[in-house]
Amino acid sequence: MPNPEVQNPKSKMTGLRFPKSARLTQTSEFLRMRREAQSFHGKFIVLSVLKNLPSAEVRIGLITSRRVGGAVIRNRVRRRLREIVRTARPHILAGTWLTVVARQAAARATLQLLAAEWQQLAQRSFILAACS
Repeated sequence: MPNPEVQNPKSKMTGLRFPKSARLTQTSEFLRMRREAQSFHGKFIVLSVLKNLPSAEVRIGLITSRRVGGAVIRNRVRRRLREIVRTARPHILAGTWLTVVARQAAARATLQLLAAEWQQLAQRSFILAACS
């Protein structure tokens, strides 16, 4: 049975997907980010940004190491970060790659605190398109 949400163009969720094609998955991609990207540090997350790439798509990688906590805690932090970048992705400038690294303090942070810090770091890194 086809998913009606995917086929319905008027669905609210259509523009806010975070498909696998929009994620950084290869080790070589993460190594390139480590070498070439500029990092912005916060209390809960570290945002690394690589701008002005020839490809027009926005790609994002999430990193939550074992230092953040056990599997349940890491997955909770990952879900929260994924939700934050999923809703922000349409506003990020084209041709940008990002990595979001969770720090230990992220395990104790609420979704609202993580979202506020994401917004602050995104503004500091100038990756958000101007509001029209």
